[in-house]
Amino acid sequence: MRSRGVRTLRELPPRRPQQPAPLDAVVRWVRTGDRYEVRVREHLVGYIDVVGAVFVVLAGARYDRAVEVLQTLDFDAAVRAISSAEG
Repeated sequence: MRSRGVRTLRELPPRRPQQPAPLDAVVRWVRTGDRYEVRVREHLVGYIDVVGAVFVVLAGARYDRAVEVLQTLDFDAAVRAISSAEG
């Protein structure tokens, strides 16, 4: 059973860096190493860690206190999860 899951993960496409948000966007992200910092109207609201093929979404302005809210394969869904949590 485990080998089937590992094989499936290897078949996922490699993650490439996401394009920056448009300059006039309300929600913006900046890549810093293996993660993205996400801002809404210039306020830091969370992070997206890139772990293999998975985007791990953390809500909170401080990385050491941020709370995981989602794991997804879709970067847009990750950004929406943080920005919608902030209202």
